[in-house]
Amino acid sequence: MDLILWRHADAEEGFPDLARQLTRKGHDQAAKMAGWLKTQIPDPSELTLLVSPATRARQTAEAFSHEFEIVHEVGLGASVNQILVAANWPYAKGTVIVVGHQPTLGEVAQILQPDIPPGLSFRKGSVWWFQYRKKNAAAETVLHTVKYPESL
Repeated sequence: MDLILWRHADAEEGFPDLARQLTRKGHDQAAKMAGWLKTQIPDPSELTLLVSPATRARQTAEAFSHEFEIVHEVGLGASVNQILVAANWPYAKGTVIVVGHQPTLGEVAQILQPDIPPGLSFRKGSVWWFQYRKKNAAAETVLHTVKYPESL
């Protein structure tokens, strides 16, 4: 299983929080990251895209695809456990992309890779890609890659 944690791109300030939209910079960040992801996903037919109900997360995901599931369990205030259960970690087949929020995405990354220091902050628009591999009786989770929109 591959689990890609994608923080929503840059969003405008405002209220209500759920209605905040991407800025022009945010749309550019989302487009760059979506373009890169499309070239990297091993098997698009085995892809699940889970998205927070927040407008900025939906707009980020739309840069990649309009085929996604809005999942409250990955939204604002989600817990690490809610995200892992929603993604069916580590049992899902193929690739699961979760488009969500800080600080929870950083907390998920820290649980998956204990070497990552507590308090990790995902930069806006970035992805952290984890892979779960099982060989015989041994299983491991590895951090496959980290990408920032500015690096693309």
